[in-house]
Amino acid sequence: MKLDKIEVVTDYKHLQIRELTDSGGYHRRVLTPDMTLADDEYQEVKDKAEELWTDDVKSAWATFQAE
Repeated sequence: MKLDKIEVVTDYKHLQIRELTDSGGYHRRVLTPDMTLADDEYQEVKDKAEELWTDDVKSAWATFQAE
């Protein structure tokens, strides 16, 4: 698969990832600030997560989930 698009959604900076499959279709997934990114994650995704997932965002997401 090949990275096609990264979108930032919600106040909690979820990353919506769209990948192009070998068959020409799309695979979509969502990453949330409480996730640990895999070593083989796309570097662009890692960079975006590092930029946006501040301690404040992570804390707000944890509080939201606890409610």
